[in-house]
Amino acid sequence: MASKDNQSMPIPIVNSIASWFLKKRFHQIDLFLKYPNEVQNELLFSLLKFAKDTEIGKQYDFSSIKTYKEFNERLPIVSYEDVQPLIERSRQGEQNIFWPRPIKWFAKSSGTTNSKSKFIPVSSESLEDCHYAASKDLLCMYLNNNENALLFTGKSLRLGGSKELYKENGTVFGDLSAILIDNMPFWAEFSSTPSSKVSLMSEWESKMQAIVEETIQENVTSLAGVPSWMLVLLNNVLEKTGKDNLFDIWPNLEVYFHGGVSFNPYIEQYRAILPKKDFKYYEIYNASEGFFAIQDQNYSGDLLLMLDYGIFYEFIPMDTYGTKDQKVIPLSDVELGKNYAVIITTNAGLWRYKIGDTIRFVSLKPHRIKVSGRTKHHINAFGEELIIENAEDALKKVCKRTAAEIVDYTAAPIFMNGKEKGAHEWIIEFKTPPENMSYFEELFDNALKALNSDYEAKRYNNMTLNKPTIHCARTNLFYDWLKVNDKLGGQHKVPRLSNSRDYIEELLQLNRQV
Repeated sequence: MASKDNQSMPIPIVNSIASWFLKKRFHQIDLFLKYPNEVQNELLFSLLKFAKDTEIGKQYDFSSIKTYKEFNERLPIVSYEDVQPLIERSRQGEQNIFWPRPIKWFAKSSGTTNSKSKFIPVSSESLEDCHYAASKDLLCMYLNNNENALLFTGKSLRLGGSKELYKENGTVFGDLSAILIDNMPFWAEFSSTPSSKVSLMSEWESKMQAIVEETIQENVTSLAGVPSWMLVLLNNVLEKTGKDNLFDIWPNLEVYFHGGVSFNPYIEQYRAILPKKDFKYYEIYNASEGFFAIQDQNYSGDLLLMLDYGIFYEFIPMDTYGTKDQKVIPLSDVELGKNYAVIITTNAGLWRYKIGDTIRFVSLKPHRIKVSGRTKHHINAFGEELIIENAEDALKKVCKRTAAEIVDYTAAPIFMNGKEKGAHEWIIEFKTPPENMSYFEELFDNALKALNSDYEAKRYNNMTLNKPTIHCARTNLFYDWLKVNDKLGGQHKVPRLSNSRDYIEELLQLNRQV
Protein backbone atom coordinates (compact mmCIF):
# COMPACT_ATOMS: atom_id res chain seq x y z
CA MET A 1 0.00 0.00 0.00
CA ALA A 2 1.23 3.52 -0.75
CA SER A 3 2.45 5.65 2.14
CA LYS A 4 0.17 8.28 3.54
CA ASP A 5 2.16 11.06 1.81
CA ASN A 6 1.81 9.52 -1.60
CA GLN A 7 -1.86 8.95 -1.10
CA SER A 8 -2.63 12.52 -0.28
CA MET A 9 -0.68 14.00 -3.18
CA PRO A 10 -3.36 14.14 -5.86
CA ILE A 11 -6.06 15.31 -3.49
CA PRO A 12 -5.64 19.07 -3.70
CA ILE A 13 -5.55 18.84 -7.49
CA VAL A 14 -8.58 16.58 -7.74
CA ASN A 15 -10.48 18.61 -5.17
CA SER A 16 -9.70 21.90 -6.90
CA ILE A 17 -10.80 20.48 -10.30
CA ALA A 18 -13.92 19.15 -8.60
CA SER A 19 -14.68 22.44 -6.88
CA TRP A 20 -14.20 24.34 -10.18
CA PHE A 21 -16.60 21.96 -11.86
CA LEU A 22 -18.91 22.28 -8.88
CA LYS A 23 -19.16 26.02 -9.09
CA LYS A 24 -19.83 25.90 -12.82
CA ARG A 25 -22.40 23.16 -12.42
CA PHE A 26 -24.19 24.72 -9.47
CA HIS A 27 -25.04 27.70 -11.63
CA GLN A 28 -26.85 25.31 -14.07
CA ILE A 29 -28.53 23.37 -11.27
CA ASP A 30 -29.66 26.66 -9.78
CA LEU A 31 -31.33 27.47 -13.09
CA PHE A 32 -33.63 24.44 -13.04
CA LEU A 33 -34.24 24.82 -9.28
CA LYS A 34 -35.54 28.38 -9.86
CA TYR A 35 -37.26 27.80 -13.22
CA PRO A 36 -38.18 24.09 -13.35
CA ASN A 37 -41.12 24.38 -15.74
CA GLU A 38 -39.33 26.71 -18.15
CA VAL A 39 -36.25 24.42 -18.27
CA GLN A 40 -38.47 21.39 -18.93
CA ASN A 41 -40.53 23.17 -21.59
CA GLU A 42 -37.43 24.40 -23.41
CA LEU A 43 -35.97 20.89 -23.28
CA LEU A 44 -39.11 19.36 -24.82
CA PHE A 45 -39.02 21.72 -27.80
CA SER A 46 -35.30 21.24 -28.38
CA LEU A 47 -35.88 17.42 -28.47
CA LEU A 48 -38.79 17.85 -30.92
CA LYS A 49 -36.73 20.17 -33.12
CA PHE A 50 -33.72 17.85 -33.09
CA ALA A 51 -35.79 14.81 -34.11
CA LYS A 52 -38.22 16.47 -36.53
CA ASP A 53 -36.77 14.72 -39.61
CA THR A 54 -36.78 11.21 -38.12
CA GLU A 55 -39.42 8.67 -39.09
CA ILE A 56 -41.29 9.32 -35.81
CA GLY A 57 -40.81 13.08 -36.22
CA LYS A 58 -42.45 13.02 -39.64
CA GLN A 59 -45.20 10.62 -38.55
CA TYR A 60 -46.37 13.02 -35.81
CA ASP A 61 -45.25 16.18 -37.63
CA PHE A 62 -42.97 17.41 -34.84
CA SER A 63 -42.16 20.63 -36.67
CA SER A 64 -45.77 21.85 -36.33
CA ILE A 65 -46.01 21.19 -32.53
CA LYS A 66 -45.92 24.60 -30.85
CA THR A 67 -47.39 23.92 -27.39
CA TYR A 68 -47.28 21.22 -24.71
CA LYS A 69 -51.02 20.76 -25.24
CA GLU A 70 -50.43 19.80 -28.92
CA PHE A 71 -47.64 17.41 -27.89
CA ASN A 72 -49.94 15.83 -25.30
CA GLU A 73 -52.81 15.43 -27.77
CA ARG A 74 -50.73 14.20 -30.71
CA LEU A 75 -48.29 11.64 -29.34
CA PRO A 76 -49.50 8.42 -27.70
CA ILE A 77 -48.22 7.08 -24.37
CA VAL A 78 -46.20 3.95 -25.17
CA SER A 79 -44.83 0.88 -23.40
CA TYR A 80 -41.79 -1.14 -24.44
CA GLU A 81 -43.99 -3.59 -26.36
CA ASP A 82 -45.34 -0.70 -28.47
CA VAL A 83 -41.90 0.52 -29.56
CA GLN A 84 -40.16 -2.86 -29.72
CA PRO A 85 -40.54 -3.22 -33.55
CA LEU A 86 -38.83 0.17 -34.05
CA ILE A 87 -36.05 -0.76 -31.60
CA GLU A 88 -35.53 -4.08 -33.40
CA ARG A 89 -35.12 -2.25 -36.72
CA SER A 90 -32.63 0.10 -35.09
CA ARG A 91 -30.68 -2.89 -33.69
CA GLN A 92 -30.41 -4.25 -37.25
CA GLY A 93 -28.52 -1.09 -38.14
CA GLU A 94 -31.38 1.07 -39.57
CA GLN A 95 -31.00 4.75 -38.71
CA ASN A 96 -33.03 7.91 -38.23
CA ILE A 97 -36.10 6.01 -36.98
CA PHE A 98 -36.68 7.70 -33.60
CA TRP A 99 -33.41 9.62 -33.14
CA PRO A 100 -31.42 11.48 -35.83
CA ARG A 101 -27.95 10.31 -34.78
CA PRO A 102 -26.98 6.63 -35.15
CA ILE A 103 -27.74 4.55 -32.05
CA LYS A 104 -24.81 2.30 -31.43
CA TRP A 105 -25.54 0.89 -27.96
CA PHE A 106 -28.53 -0.91 -26.47
CA ALA A 107 -28.80 -1.57 -22.75
CA LYS A 108 -30.15 -5.05 -22.22
CA SER A 109 -32.40 -5.06 -19.21
CA SER A 110 -34.17 -8.06 -17.81
CA GLY A 111 -37.84 -7.49 -18.09
CA THR A 112 -39.10 -8.71 -14.71
CA THR A 113 -42.67 -8.46 -15.96
CA ASN A 114 -42.08 -11.14 -18.55
CA SER A 115 -39.07 -13.24 -19.19
CA LYS A 116 -38.07 -11.47 -22.40
CA SER A 117 -35.21 -9.03 -22.29
CA LYS A 118 -35.66 -5.41 -23.25
CA PHE A 119 -33.15 -3.54 -25.40
CA ILE A 120 -33.16 0.12 -24.43
CA PRO A 121 -31.51 2.54 -26.91
CA VAL A 122 -28.53 4.49 -25.52
CA SER A 123 -27.46 7.43 -27.72
CA SER A 124 -24.14 9.26 -27.42
CA GLU A 125 -26.23 12.23 -26.10
CA SER A 126 -27.83 10.17 -23.33
CA LEU A 127 -24.44 8.67 -22.45
CA GLU A 128 -22.74 12.08 -22.10
CA ASP A 129 -25.53 14.44 -21.07
CA CYS A 130 -27.42 12.05 -18.85
CA HIS A 131 -25.54 9.03 -17.43
CA TYR A 132 -22.05 10.55 -17.17
CA ALA A 133 -23.36 13.98 -16.25
CA ALA A 134 -25.21 12.34 -13.36
CA SER A 135 -22.12 10.51 -12.10
CA LYS A 136 -20.25 13.84 -11.99
CA ASP A 137 -23.21 15.58 -10.32
CA LEU A 138 -23.42 12.85 -7.70
CA LEU A 139 -19.78 13.41 -6.76
CA CYS A 140 -20.28 17.17 -6.88
CA MET A 141 -23.21 17.11 -4.50
CA TYR A 142 -21.44 14.75 -2.17
CA LEU A 143 -18.27 16.91 -2.11
CA ASN A 144 -20.33 20.07 -1.69
CA ASN A 145 -22.02 18.56 1.38
CA ASN A 146 -18.80 17.06 2.76
CA GLU A 147 -15.89 19.42 2.23
CA ASN A 148 -13.46 17.24 4.17
CA ALA A 149 -14.23 14.13 2.14
CA LEU A 150 -11.21 12.02 1.23
CA LEU A 151 -13.03 10.13 -1.49
CA PHE A 152 -10.24 10.57 -4.01
CA THR A 153 -7.47 9.23 -1.77
CA GLY A 154 -8.62 5.70 -2.53
CA LYS A 155 -10.78 3.71 -4.90
CA SER A 156 -14.48 3.23 -5.47
CA LEU A 157 -15.63 -0.39 -5.22
CA ARG A 158 -18.13 -0.76 -8.05
CA LEU A 159 -20.36 -3.75 -8.43
CA GLY A 160 -22.10 -3.85 -11.82
CA GLY A 161 -23.66 -6.65 -13.83
CA SER A 162 -21.81 -8.68 -16.42
CA LYS A 163 -19.31 -6.68 -18.42
CA GLU A 164 -19.74 -8.71 -21.57
CA LEU A 165 -20.85 -6.73 -24.60
CA TYR A 166 -22.24 -8.41 -27.70
CA LYS A 167 -21.86 -7.00 -31.22
CA GLU A 168 -24.52 -7.48 -33.91
CA ASN A 169 -25.04 -5.62 -37.21
CA GLY A 170 -22.72 -2.81 -36.19
CA THR A 171 -24.61 -2.25 -32.90
CA VAL A 172 -23.62 -3.37 -29.39
CA PHE A 173 -25.77 -4.63 -26.53
CA GLY A 174 -25.16 -5.61 -22.91
CA ASP A 175 -25.76 -4.43 -19.33
CA LEU A 176 -25.97 -0.66 -18.93
CA SER A 177 -23.11 -0.92 -16.39
CA ALA A 178 -21.03 -2.65 -19.10
CA ILE A 179 -21.74 0.08 -21.67
CA LEU A 180 -20.83 2.74 -19.11
CA ILE A 181 -17.59 0.96 -18.14
CA ASP A 182 -16.69 0.44 -21.81
CA ASN A 183 -17.02 4.14 -22.58
CA MET A 184 -15.62 5.43 -19.34
CA PRO A 185 -12.92 8.08 -19.30
CA PHE A 186 -9.47 6.71 -18.34
CA TRP A 187 -9.39 8.48 -14.94
CA ALA A 188 -12.57 6.70 -13.83
CA GLU A 189 -11.00 3.32 -14.63
CA PHE A 190 -7.96 4.33 -12.62
CA SER A 191 -10.05 5.31 -9.58
CA SER A 192 -12.25 2.22 -9.34
CA THR A 193 -11.94 -1.42 -8.36
CA PRO A 194 -12.28 -4.29 -9.40
CA SER A 195 -10.30 -4.06 -12.62
CA SER A 196 -12.05 -4.32 -15.97
CA LYS A 197 -10.59 -7.81 -16.33
CA VAL A 198 -12.53 -9.00 -13.26
CA SER A 199 -15.63 -6.96 -14.15
CA LEU A 200 -15.52 -8.74 -17.55
CA MET A 201 -16.08 -12.16 -15.97
CA SER A 202 -19.49 -13.45 -16.80
CA GLU A 203 -19.84 -16.38 -14.36
CA TRP A 204 -21.23 -14.70 -11.26
CA GLU A 205 -19.99 -16.94 -8.44
CA SER A 206 -16.34 -17.12 -9.54
CA LYS A 207 -16.47 -13.38 -10.34
CA MET A 208 -17.63 -12.73 -6.76
CA GLN A 209 -14.59 -14.57 -5.36
CA ALA A 210 -12.24 -12.71 -7.72
CA ILE A 211 -13.72 -9.35 -6.62
CA VAL A 212 -13.19 -10.26 -2.95
CA GLU A 213 -9.54 -11.28 -3.57
CA GLU A 214 -8.79 -8.09 -5.48
CA THR A 215 -10.61 -5.50 -3.40
CA ILE A 216 -9.35 -6.51 0.06
CA GLN A 217 -5.89 -5.39 -1.14
CA GLU A 218 -7.14 -1.90 -2.04
CA ASN A 219 -7.77 1.28 -0.08
CA VAL A 220 -11.53 1.46 -0.73
CA THR A 221 -13.12 4.83 0.15
CA SER A 222 -16.57 4.40 -1.43
CA LEU A 223 -19.00 1.68 -2.51
CA ALA A 224 -21.37 1.79 -5.48
CA GLY A 225 -23.96 -0.79 -6.56
CA VAL A 226 -27.31 -2.47 -5.94
CA PRO A 227 -27.93 -3.07 -2.18
CA SER A 228 -28.92 -6.76 -2.43
CA TRP A 229 -25.84 -7.88 -4.41
CA MET A 230 -23.48 -5.50 -2.64
CA LEU A 231 -24.53 -7.08 0.68
CA VAL A 232 -23.68 -10.57 -0.64
CA LEU A 233 -20.25 -9.26 -1.69
CA LEU A 234 -19.55 -7.46 1.61
CA ASN A 235 -20.55 -10.52 3.66
CA ASN A 236 -18.15 -12.57 1.50
CA VAL A 237 -15.40 -10.00 2.22
CA LEU A 238 -16.00 -10.30 5.99
CA GLU A 239 -16.05 -14.08 5.78
CA LYS A 240 -12.79 -14.17 3.79
CA THR A 241 -10.95 -11.79 6.14
CA GLY A 242 -12.49 -13.05 9.40
CA LYS A 243 -13.23 -9.42 10.43
CA ASP A 244 -16.38 -8.20 12.23
CA ASN A 245 -16.88 -4.97 10.35
CA LEU A 246 -15.74 -3.37 7.10
CA PHE A 247 -13.75 -0.54 8.72
CA ASP A 248 -11.23 -3.15 9.92
CA ILE A 249 -10.53 -3.87 6.22
CA TRP A 250 -11.10 -0.43 4.70
CA PRO A 251 -10.55 2.17 7.46
CA ASN A 252 -11.12 5.10 5.05
CA LEU A 253 -14.51 3.96 3.75
CA GLU A 254 -16.91 6.91 3.97
CA VAL A 255 -19.93 6.57 1.63
CA TYR A 256 -22.10 4.05 -0.17
CA PHE A 257 -23.85 5.19 -3.39
CA HIS A 258 -26.78 2.87 -3.97
CA GLY A 259 -29.76 2.46 -6.28
CA GLY A 260 -31.66 -0.18 -8.27
CA VAL A 261 -33.80 -1.54 -5.42
CA SER A 262 -35.26 -0.05 -2.27
CA PHE A 263 -32.74 0.31 0.53
CA ASN A 264 -35.28 -0.05 3.32
CA PRO A 265 -35.08 -3.84 3.82
CA TYR A 266 -31.29 -3.76 4.00
CA ILE A 267 -30.48 -0.69 6.07
CA GLU A 268 -30.12 -2.47 9.43
CA GLN A 269 -27.79 -5.12 7.97
CA TYR A 270 -25.58 -2.40 6.50
CA ARG A 271 -25.48 -0.55 9.80
CA ALA A 272 -24.35 -3.76 11.51
CA ILE A 273 -21.29 -4.14 9.23
CA LEU A 274 -20.64 -0.38 8.90
CA PRO A 275 -20.96 0.70 12.56
CA LYS A 276 -19.83 4.35 12.24
CA LYS A 277 -22.47 6.98 12.88
CA ASP A 278 -21.06 9.39 10.32
CA PHE A 279 -20.91 6.84 7.46
CA LYS A 280 -22.97 8.24 4.56
CA TYR A 281 -25.52 6.61 2.32
CA TYR A 282 -26.37 8.36 -0.94
CA GLU A 283 -29.27 7.12 -3.03
CA ILE A 284 -29.59 7.45 -6.79
CA TYR A 285 -32.51 6.71 -9.06
CA ASN A 286 -31.52 5.51 -12.49
CA ALA A 287 -32.43 2.86 -15.05
CA SER A 288 -31.33 1.75 -18.50
CA GLU A 289 -33.62 4.48 -19.88
CA GLY A 290 -31.86 7.30 -18.07
CA PHE A 291 -30.65 8.85 -14.85
CA PHE A 292 -33.50 10.61 -13.07
CA ALA A 293 -32.76 11.75 -9.55
CA ILE A 294 -29.98 12.09 -6.97
CA GLN A 295 -29.91 12.49 -3.21
CA ASP A 296 -28.59 16.00 -2.71
CA GLN A 297 -28.48 16.16 1.11
CA ASN A 298 -26.63 14.15 3.79
CA TYR A 299 -28.88 11.90 5.87
CA SER A 300 -32.03 12.41 3.77
CA GLY A 301 -33.33 9.81 1.37
CA ASP A 302 -35.33 12.37 -0.68
CA LEU A 303 -34.11 12.55 -4.27
CA LEU A 304 -33.73 15.73 -6.32
CA LEU A 305 -35.32 15.29 -9.75
CA MET A 306 -32.66 16.33 -12.29
CA LEU A 307 -34.38 18.41 -14.95
CA ASP A 308 -31.58 19.12 -17.40
CA TYR A 309 -30.36 15.64 -18.44
CA GLY A 310 -32.20 15.61 -21.75
CA ILE A 311 -35.29 13.95 -20.21
CA PHE A 312 -38.74 15.55 -20.36
CA TYR A 313 -41.03 14.28 -17.58
CA GLU A 314 -44.76 13.65 -17.48
CA PHE A 315 -46.88 11.93 -14.88
CA ILE A 316 -50.06 9.87 -14.66
CA PRO A 317 -51.88 9.94 -11.30
CA MET A 318 -52.09 6.29 -10.20
CA ASP A 319 -55.75 6.61 -9.20
CA THR A 320 -56.64 6.93 -12.92
CA TYR A 321 -53.73 4.88 -14.38
CA GLY A 322 -54.83 2.35 -17.00
CA THR A 323 -58.50 3.52 -16.89
CA LYS A 324 -60.48 5.44 -19.51
CA ASP A 325 -60.18 8.52 -17.24
CA GLN A 326 -56.37 8.36 -17.31
CA LYS A 327 -54.86 11.82 -17.60
CA VAL A 328 -51.26 12.83 -18.23
CA ILE A 329 -49.83 15.95 -16.62
CA PRO A 330 -46.55 17.90 -16.94
CA LEU A 331 -44.27 18.72 -14.01
CA SER A 332 -46.01 22.07 -13.46
CA ASP A 333 -49.25 20.30 -12.41
CA VAL A 334 -47.95 17.71 -9.92
CA GLU A 335 -49.12 17.72 -6.29
CA LEU A 336 -47.45 16.71 -3.05
CA GLY A 337 -47.94 13.21 -1.70
CA LYS A 338 -49.80 11.79 -4.74
CA ASN A 339 -48.66 8.54 -6.34
CA TYR A 340 -47.69 8.98 -10.03
CA ALA A 341 -46.55 6.71 -12.84
CA VAL A 342 -43.52 8.25 -14.60
CA ILE A 343 -43.55 8.96 -18.36
CA ILE A 344 -40.33 10.08 -20.08
CA THR A 345 -39.31 11.57 -23.39
CA THR A 346 -35.54 11.23 -23.79
CA ASN A 347 -32.43 12.23 -25.74
CA ALA A 348 -32.15 8.61 -26.91
CA GLY A 349 -35.41 8.71 -28.85
CA LEU A 350 -37.97 7.34 -26.39
CA TRP A 351 -41.14 9.42 -26.85
CA ARG A 352 -43.68 9.43 -24.00
CA TYR A 353 -42.42 6.13 -22.70
CA LYS A 354 -43.78 4.40 -19.56
CA ILE A 355 -40.81 3.31 -17.47
CA GLY A 356 -43.01 1.28 -15.13
CA ASP A 357 -42.02 3.11 -11.90
CA THR A 358 -44.19 5.07 -9.53
CA ILE A 359 -43.03 8.06 -7.48
CA ARG A 360 -44.33 10.59 -4.96
CA PHE A 361 -43.28 14.22 -4.62
CA VAL A 362 -42.15 15.07 -1.09
CA SER A 363 -41.24 18.67 -2.02
CA LEU A 364 -42.16 20.96 -4.94
CA LYS A 365 -39.57 23.71 -4.37
CA PRO A 366 -37.27 22.07 -5.37
CA HIS A 367 -38.86 18.95 -6.91
CA ARG A 368 -37.78 16.11 -4.63
CA ILE A 369 -39.23 12.62 -4.94
CA LYS A 370 -39.41 9.20 -3.36
CA VAL A 371 -39.70 6.09 -5.52
CA SER A 372 -42.84 4.32 -4.30
CA GLY A 373 -42.87 1.15 -6.45
CA ARG A 374 -43.62 -0.30 -9.87
CA THR A 375 -46.82 0.12 -11.85
CA LYS A 376 -46.99 -3.65 -12.28
CA HIS A 377 -45.51 -4.65 -8.92
CA HIS A 378 -48.39 -4.08 -6.56
CA ILE A 379 -51.22 -6.21 -5.28
CA ASN A 380 -54.62 -5.02 -6.26
CA ALA A 381 -56.62 -8.24 -6.42
CA PHE A 382 -59.34 -6.94 -4.11
CA GLY A 383 -59.12 -3.16 -4.52
CA GLU A 384 -56.49 -2.87 -1.74
CA GLU A 385 -53.80 -1.16 -3.92
CA LEU A 386 -50.91 -2.42 -1.82
CA ILE A 387 -47.69 -0.85 -3.14
CA ILE A 388 -44.07 -1.72 -2.45
CA GLU A 389 -43.58 1.37 -0.30
CA ASN A 390 -46.35 0.12 2.06
CA ALA A 391 -44.74 -3.32 2.31
CA GLU A 392 -41.24 -1.91 2.95
CA ASP A 393 -42.38 0.58 5.58
CA ALA A 394 -44.46 -2.07 7.39
CA LEU A 395 -41.62 -4.63 7.39
CA LYS A 396 -39.12 -2.04 8.60
CA LYS A 397 -41.39 -1.10 11.56
CA VAL A 398 -42.09 -4.70 12.54
CA CYS A 399 -38.45 -5.80 12.22
CA LYS A 400 -37.48 -3.00 14.56
CA ARG A 401 -40.10 -4.10 17.13
CA THR A 402 -39.21 -7.80 16.96
CA ALA A 403 -35.41 -7.51 16.38
CA ALA A 404 -35.84 -9.50 13.16
CA GLU A 405 -33.72 -9.04 10.01
CA ILE A 406 -34.91 -9.75 6.48
CA VAL A 407 -32.86 -10.96 3.51
CA ASP A 408 -35.61 -10.98 0.88
CA TYR A 409 -39.36 -11.38 0.43
CA THR A 410 -42.20 -11.60 -2.08
CA ALA A 411 -45.99 -11.62 -1.84
CA ALA A 412 -49.01 -12.49 -3.97
CA PRO A 413 -52.77 -12.75 -3.49
CA ILE A 414 -54.60 -15.89 -2.41
CA PHE A 415 -57.64 -15.61 -4.65
CA MET A 416 -61.14 -16.19 -3.30
CA ASN A 417 -62.26 -19.75 -3.60
CA GLY A 418 -65.99 -20.52 -3.21
CA LYS A 419 -66.96 -18.96 0.10
CA GLU A 420 -63.38 -18.65 1.21
CA LYS A 421 -62.16 -15.03 1.50
CA GLY A 422 -59.03 -13.82 -0.25
CA ALA A 423 -55.74 -13.00 1.54
CA HIS A 424 -52.14 -12.11 0.88
CA GLU A 425 -49.48 -14.77 0.99
CA TRP A 426 -45.90 -13.82 1.89
CA ILE A 427 -42.61 -15.69 1.72
CA ILE A 428 -39.95 -14.02 3.84
CA GLU A 429 -36.34 -15.14 4.17
CA PHE A 430 -34.98 -14.00 7.52
CA LYS A 431 -31.38 -13.46 8.46
CA THR A 432 -32.57 -13.22 12.07
CA PRO A 433 -36.13 -14.63 12.45
CA PRO A 434 -38.50 -13.17 15.07
CA GLU A 435 -38.83 -15.11 18.30
CA ASN A 436 -42.60 -15.31 18.00
CA MET A 437 -43.86 -15.66 14.41
CA SER A 438 -47.55 -15.19 15.14
CA TYR A 439 -46.77 -11.94 17.02
CA PHE A 440 -44.74 -10.81 13.94
CA GLU A 441 -47.72 -11.62 11.68
CA GLU A 442 -50.11 -9.66 13.85
CA LEU A 443 -47.84 -6.61 14.03
CA PHE A 444 -47.28 -6.76 10.28
CA ASP A 445 -50.99 -6.91 9.49
CA ASN A 446 -51.63 -3.92 11.80
CA ALA A 447 -48.75 -1.95 10.27
CA LEU A 448 -50.19 -2.47 6.75
CA LYS A 449 -53.61 -1.33 7.99
CA ALA A 450 -52.08 1.83 9.47
CA LEU A 451 -50.23 2.61 6.22
CA ASN A 452 -52.95 1.79 3.68
CA SER A 453 -56.59 2.70 4.29
CA ASP A 454 -57.83 0.56 1.33
CA TYR A 455 -56.14 -2.51 2.85
CA GLU A 456 -57.59 -1.62 6.25
CA ALA A 457 -61.11 -1.34 4.79
CA LYS A 458 -60.80 -4.75 3.07
CA ARG A 459 -59.44 -6.30 6.27
CA TYR A 460 -62.20 -4.81 8.49
CA ASN A 461 -63.83 -7.76 10.27
CA ASN A 462 -62.17 -10.01 7.61
CA MET A 463 -64.84 -8.69 5.22
CA THR A 464 -62.91 -9.21 1.98
CA LEU A 465 -59.45 -10.17 3.15
CA ASN A 466 -58.35 -12.68 5.76
CA LYS A 467 -55.18 -11.97 7.71
CA PRO A 468 -51.96 -12.53 5.74
CA THR A 469 -50.27 -15.93 5.57
CA ILE A 470 -46.49 -15.74 6.08
CA HIS A 471 -44.07 -18.58 5.20
CA CYS A 472 -40.51 -18.59 6.48
CA ALA A 473 -38.18 -19.30 3.60
CA ARG A 474 -35.21 -21.62 3.97
CA THR A 475 -31.74 -20.06 3.79
CA ASN A 476 -30.74 -18.91 0.27
CA LEU A 477 -34.18 -19.61 -1.21
CA PHE A 478 -34.28 -16.38 -3.24
CA TYR A 479 -30.66 -16.77 -4.33
CA ASP A 480 -31.41 -20.31 -5.53
CA TRP A 481 -34.51 -19.12 -7.40
CA LEU A 482 -32.46 -16.47 -9.21
CA LYS A 483 -29.82 -19.11 -9.96
CA VAL A 484 -32.38 -21.56 -11.39
CA ASN A 485 -33.73 -18.74 -13.58
CA ASP A 486 -30.21 -17.70 -14.65
CA LYS A 487 -30.60 -14.26 -13.03
CA LEU A 488 -27.66 -14.03 -10.62
CA GLY A 489 -25.99 -10.66 -10.21
CA GLY A 490 -26.40 -7.21 -11.72
CA GLN A 491 -29.82 -5.63 -11.65
CA HIS A 492 -31.75 -8.89 -11.24
CA LYS A 493 -34.12 -9.15 -8.35
CA VAL A 494 -37.20 -11.06 -7.26
CA PRO A 495 -40.39 -9.04 -7.81
CA ARG A 496 -41.57 -8.00 -4.34
CA LEU A 497 -45.28 -7.84 -5.02
CA SER A 498 -47.21 -9.44 -7.79
CA ASN A 499 -50.85 -9.66 -8.81
CA SER A 500 -50.24 -13.15 -10.18
CA ARG A 501 -49.12 -16.27 -8.31
CA ASP A 502 -46.43 -17.32 -10.84
CA TYR A 503 -43.38 -16.33 -8.75
CA ILE A 504 -44.76 -17.41 -5.40
CA GLU A 505 -45.74 -20.88 -6.65
CA GLU A 506 -42.21 -21.45 -7.99
CA LEU A 507 -40.70 -20.24 -4.71
CA LEU A 508 -43.05 -22.34 -2.54
CA GLN A 509 -42.14 -25.40 -4.57
CA LEU A 510 -38.42 -24.63 -4.26
CA ASN A 511 -38.89 -24.03 -0.52
CA ARG A 512 -40.19 -27.57 -0.09
CA GLN A 513 -37.07 -29.01 -1.72
CA VAL A 514 -34.20 -29.27 0.70
